[in-house]
Amino acid sequence: MKKNSVKKNITNTVFQFSLIGFGVGTVIAVVAYILALKESDLIFTLGNIVKLNADKPHLLIVTALPVVFIIVGWIAGKYTYRVAEKLYDLETYKDSSQKNLFNFAEELSKGNLNSEYEPEKGNALGNIMIELRDNLQHNRQEELKRKEEDEQRNWTAGGLAKFGEILRNNNNDINKLAFEVISQLSEYIGAVQGGFFILNDEIAEDSHFELIAHFAYGRKKFSQKRVELSEGLVGRAAYEKNTIYLDEVPEEYIEVTSGLGEANPRVLLIVPLKVNDEIHGVLELSSFHPFAEYKIKFVEKVAESIATTISTVKINMRTTKLLADSQEQADRLSQQEEEMRQNMEELQATQEEATKQAEEFISFNNSVNHTMMRAEFDLNGTLVYANLKFLKKMGYSSNADVEGHHISMFISEKNRHQFNDIWDELVKGGHHYEGYMKLLAKNGHDVWTMSTFTCVRDSMQTVVKILLLAIDTTEQQMQSLENENRIAALDNTGILVEFAPSGRMIDCNSKFIELSGFVKENLKDYSVFSFMGEDEQSDFDTTWNNIITGETYSGNAKMLTANGETKWLAVTYTPAKNMNDEIAKVIAIANDITEQKNIEKLARQQAETIKKQDADLKANEVDLQDKLAEARREIKAQYQEIEKIKIRNEKTLEGAHDAIVTINQSGDVDFFNRAAETLWGYSRTEVLGKNIKMLFREYTADEDEFMTNLLHPEKRKFVGVRKETTIHAKDGAERPVIMLLAGAKVQNEYTYTAFIQSLDGE
Repeated sequence: MKKNSVKKNITNTVFQFSLIGFGVGTVIAVVAYILALKESDLIFTLGNIVKLNADKPHLLIVTALPVVFIIVGWIAGKYTYRVAEKLYDLETYKDSSQKNLFNFAEELSKGNLNSEYEPEKGNALGNIMIELRDNLQHNRQEELKRKEEDEQRNWTAGGLAKFGEILRNNNNDINKLAFEVISQLSEYIGAVQGGFFILNDEIAEDSHFELIAHFAYGRKKFSQKRVELSEGLVGRAAYEKNTIYLDEVPEEYIEVTSGLGEANPRVLLIVPLKVNDEIHGVLELSSFHPFAEYKIKFVEKVAESIATTISTVKINMRTTKLLADSQEQADRLSQQEEEMRQNMEELQATQEEATKQAEEFISFNNSVNHTMMRAEFDLNGTLVYANLKFLKKMGYSSNADVEGHHISMFISEKNRHQFNDIWDELVKGGHHYEGYMKLLAKNGHDVWTMSTFTCVRDSMQTVVKILLLAIDTTEQQMQSLENENRIAALDNTGILVEFAPSGRMIDCNSKFIELSGFVKENLKDYSVFSFMGEDEQSDFDTTWNNIITGETYSGNAKMLTANGETKWLAVTYTPAKNMNDEIAKVIAIANDITEQKNIEKLARQQAETIKKQDADLKANEVDLQDKLAEARREIKAQYQEIEKIKIRNEKTLEGAHDAIVTINQSGDVDFFNRAAETLWGYSRTEVLGKNIKMLFREYTADEDEFMTNLLHPEKRKFVGVRKETTIHAKDGAERPVIMLLAGAKVQNEYTYTAFIQSLDGE
């Protein structure tokens, strides 16, 4: 071998060592930056690396690693070069021992660290080469170990992100969440079986664990299993609140104790779902091969996240139930409003011929007291409340005059026997009573009412009191009697005939029979046109079409009697509508010219009054519908706003990676998240309600005005300032952090929230 060739190989060796050093240093630097960027929630870009070096100057050492390793590689290469030169010189003397040493060095330069060489006694150079080989082997093992640790960390970080996504996507269905978690977790850590037990504590006296999801050999299995709180390994892990790991499980142990199927894995891992020292369930996983320590720790971290999600789901379920109950109450209120509206319509329908029916409908909250008489009685009949309308109609000045008195004081003696039967049926929980009822006023006069007695029930559907709602119909009754008397007088003095819209005669009074000379039984085969001549029929056809479309017609008409005589009548045709606002019949009132003028005037007044009442009722109904719709929209908007606030708060807390501490204006801690527990070493129960001074050492104004103002409630806080300071951990250590303080004012009270990020990587 020529010397130039040897030197060329040696030069290549120096270059290879330098290149290897550069590669190793670059990999370590890249991994370090990836971990640092991930800790700060930043993506891998040149700009973020520059920003990170500005925030953490000590990372510049990492940047210099490739250069350092190049120097180390160059030194190692030069060292090899010097050794190789000596070997070359010795080779020229054809010394086999030195030649072997040279070959050994050459193998090392090629990266063959497993090459064997036995130096002769006293061969210092050979011993140095052996030491160099051992050092290189040790460095390679250390590098492999670091690579393995990096892979484990990346595996853990990827798994936490994966299961975090699963928990976020399935936090509204606990059963789906359980199966997704146990199936994905079993596959991720290489378990062949998995069980998800959740704590069922809906009934405190019957708390137990329930198997809600089961995964075995890549298949989803459905199984119902109940485990008592103190039963088996599941109960033991929950009771001790610690992980149980068994690597030597008997053949029949899993099926008997864990109930995870017919397979017989030999390794069992049981992890409680624990958060804030509270158990929400248990995970049970088994495998044919032992679980690595880092996988067990990973499962424990995932279990803590699962417990947090389950706790949140339970809170959401309780909140949803409360909202559903509120919605149900709102729906029930709406239904009661609708029933009340229907009752009012039925009451008003019975008063078609009354001149005054009821006052205008107003809002639901005061419509009853403003438009109706209202009184409440206990089951013994004792009056417990009466509104002003009731007192006024009954002639009393205040509630003191009637409260505590029996309902019999409002019922006349001759009507009490009938009323007692109605009352007994109501007390027994029977149907409500609705109808006309005559009450006795203070002055002894009768007050006619349209009354409704309703049973008021509690949540157990037990009748607790009787509610009376009534409308004073005394004037309407008087008017109705007057109208009936008028109709009777009209029937006795004038002609009254009823026709269907088709013109067919429906009925007539005796005056018409006397006038026409027809037999009443035969008149049903006649129509309004049967008593006219052909000319009058043609002229009256258009008039009749107008009448049956709702027009009232008054005029003179010529009628032919049964014996052919001609009678002239002053007649008024009035269309009468039913409850559906349809023409049901036409009423004809006729008489001599003098008398008929008066009757015609009365009929027109009655028709106008009826139209006005119909219009008022329709207007009131539309107004009430608008107000009810507005109330429903307001309730719906309130529910939507509550739901938005709830979701926004949940997302804010869920995505917090930094330590978050909230204090009130007295300096007491109101909120302490999980990241803060990890940073300080305190549990949440140890800090909440305590003064914030326990988390920091005492500062003077000259030393740090920011911290002095934060720790003293009476001083003004520096809100929005990013500050580097130190915290005082539970173990006594002081750790560097970066703090950002935010403030909020709610109802004249200030609260301050500190967002804290550790600077030492913990």
